[in-house]
Amino acid sequence: MAHHVITYRYGEAIGLPGISLGVTRQPPRGIKRGDYRKKGYCDVWLPVLAPSKELVKAYLGGKMTFAFFTRRYRAEMTEGDARHVIDLVAAMAEKGPVHLGCFCEDERCCHRSVLKELVEEAVARLPEGAAASRPCASPPCSMPEVEE
Repeated sequence: MAHHVITYRYGEAIGLPGISLGVTRQPPRGIKRGDYRKKGYCDVWLPVLAPSKELVKAYLGGKMTFAFFTRRYRAEMTEGDARHVIDLVAAMAEKGPVHLGCFCEDERCCHRSVLKELVEEAVARLPEGAAASRPCASPPCSMPEVEE
């Protein structure tokens, strides 16, 4: 099945098909949460997919190259909840368009381009037809019924 992972800059998500995810550490300033979608920022803000504050500070302060930033960010995204959320976003991308948004003008030096790669890698790891073969993934739901 085809998957669609697209990046965008905040303010450019108006009318995009699928879901738009804000993947920054901080929410858009001066914008009410209820206006995120209407003003083209995001449908859902997911700071768990943003690089750590320390990593951003070091990169913006010129203390590392983008290549080093990328390696560190990839490492952060393998830890804790981020890994699970990336798997969820991958499953969503298998069903329809997922847009990853940030403040940065140039995605070539922005974490969202790296996140796009991580999501696409997670899509490739999804089991073929897993969702169609199992209506529910939790063990109690998939256990056979016992006759009394």
